[in-house]
Amino acid sequence: MQTQTILLIIAAVVIALTIALFQYVYKARNKKKNILFLALLRFLSLFTLLLLIINPAFKQNTYYIEKPTLVVAIDNSSSIKYLNKDQNVKNITSQIRKNEKLNDRFNIVYYTFSDKLKDSISLTFDKTQTNISKALDELDQIYKNTTAPILMITDGNQTYGKDYQFGSSKYKQSVYPVIVGDTISILDTKIEQLNVNRYAYLKNKLPVETILTYSGKEDINTIFQIKSGTNIVFSQQVLFSEQKKSNIINVTLPANSVGVNQYMAILTPLDTEKNTINNTKTFAVEVIDQKTNVLLISDIVHPDLGAIKKSIESNERRSVTIIKPNEKKDFNDYQLIVLYQPNTRYRQVYEDLNAQKKNHFTITGPKTDWVFLNKIQNKYTQEITRQTEHYLPKFNNNYGAFLLEDIGFNNYPPLLGTFGETRLNTSHDPILYKTIGNIETDEVLLTTIEQNGIREAVLFGEGLWRWRAQNYLDTQGFNEFDEFFGKLVQYLASNKRKSRLNTIAESFYYGNANIAIKAEYFTKNYEFDRRGSLRITLKNKETEASQTIPMLLKNNTYDVDLSNLKAGNYEYTVTVLGENITRSGDFKILEYNVEQQFLNADVTKLKHVATNTKGKVYYLNQKDAVIKELLEDKRYQAIQKNKENVVSLLDWKYLLILLILLLTIEWFVRKYNGLI
Repeated sequence: MQTQTILLIIAAVVIALTIALFQYVYKARNKKKNILFLALLRFLSLFTLLLLIINPAFKQNTYYIEKPTLVVAIDNSSSIKYLNKDQNVKNITSQIRKNEKLNDRFNIVYYTFSDKLKDSISLTFDKTQTNISKALDELDQIYKNTTAPILMITDGNQTYGKDYQFGSSKYKQSVYPVIVGDTISILDTKIEQLNVNRYAYLKNKLPVETILTYSGKEDINTIFQIKSGTNIVFSQQVLFSEQKKSNIINVTLPANSVGVNQYMAILTPLDTEKNTINNTKTFAVEVIDQKTNVLLISDIVHPDLGAIKKSIESNERRSVTIIKPNEKKDFNDYQLIVLYQPNTRYRQVYEDLNAQKKNHFTITGPKTDWVFLNKIQNKYTQEITRQTEHYLPKFNNNYGAFLLEDIGFNNYPPLLGTFGETRLNTSHDPILYKTIGNIETDEVLLTTIEQNGIREAVLFGEGLWRWRAQNYLDTQGFNEFDEFFGKLVQYLASNKRKSRLNTIAESFYYGNANIAIKAEYFTKNYEFDRRGSLRITLKNKETEASQTIPMLLKNNTYDVDLSNLKAGNYEYTVTVLGENITRSGDFKILEYNVEQQFLNADVTKLKHVATNTKGKVYYLNQKDAVIKELLEDKRYQAIQKNKENVVSLLDWKYLLILLILLLTIEWFVRKYNGLI
């Protein structure tokens, strides 16, 4: 308590005592026996009132015991069930939950993981993907400021994601893997990996790379085949030995028919093999008879050029050619022309564009000659200032020309553009707006224009390479930026008229992938309509079974998740209720379960994780040992903590009750003695 507050309390005592003595002793006419009692009551009531006015604060200490957290993370993928260990995992989980000593020592929290981490203990063992690295990373972030050892019950088999054994050295928590599955090496041949492009072009060669592996010591030979339907399109004898445990086979297949061509790779299994599922792998290739060619024209060398080329060509159906404005090219060979920072050397380029009515994408920046650009076209103008400005992007959620999603533009670095007012002189559809510092503006940074059947986009700033790099920093990949840029290129390279209902689906999916179909629905003015009620009807072509599923609104799309569908050929129809609008298509789901490719637990990686995090490896039959280890480890002790609260006297309601009580007693005593 502060010195000033103590002095005020002393002053309150003096004032209350002075007033009480003055009223009941000094001025009293009849000094009865109870006069001192009344003076005491008056003193206490006045002092209480003054104390409430002063309102001193007191520190209140609360002591409590904080137990360490024990994180139990359980592998919920289908590989656990395939290895016939699902009941064992349920049993050890149940024993942990019922162990009184463990629950007294720790605050136990349960998670399941597969492709995602979930704070749930619902064990179904039906998930088709496993990302152990992601689960460990997220747990490390959740409990980075606490003591929380991780008991991970898993077979250690990961189907995608970063290699978790190398990233484990940075984890702050100790990891105790409980290994599920066989640890003894079993004789097995398998198709370890098959690499093939998703698309091929008609009359081209289709390269296929297959990696075959063998676990055993004897010399064996078997046959590797690739079938298309019942036809064998490739066959080769394969030899394995103790010294040669892998083979890489490269083959090129002809792409002679347009559409989705399905193949099956088969490595003939040995008679003694237990797991023959990993000896076959189905794959497909979509053969197309055309390619989107993009011409990128630039008079300068800039990192943006490489970023644009890589982003567009991340889709194998597109190619980019880079030239200078004075080089001659037939624009009819290209579906889209990209103009990077035009200047006076682009005069002939613009004349050819206008003559041939070609779609184009203009990217401006500090090197752009705006005096020339303002004169050569009339759709937009830029104030001439000879100064530059940095513009941050803000995504327009109401963009409706085609389907786009915000990929995190709020975190992206600024583009460098020309300072001054930008005016659009025609109807346009903004994708991004300019933000200067913390000030959001209604000036466009990226927009699309559709006029007289010609599609155009304009970006008022350079620095796309920084955006692509930022996407890698955020997601460890370029996929989101490349997909965003690819959709813009796809829109610009097409001359199709707008439709009020569009669907987005792949021609085929692998059985282990997330299968989703999206739709976009527009009003008659081609504005995205959130009021629509969309349904998708699916029909299996082989079984004739059909089902109708509502599509859910998500951002600016209507989505449906079809990941639970079985392998087969499907056709679909999307319908808008109350409108005579439908869109149809078809797709294939290829039979493949990556979780069934594993025969053994990955002991080596799990041991590395335990060593790197100062944990220890256990097996399912050592559940008592791991519980004992956790109970006896001195690092996991309950900690007594102190919580200090500053409590105001006004918050103490009993003091107000005391004041009322004192005044009430004084009134009754005075009334009884005839002093009122």
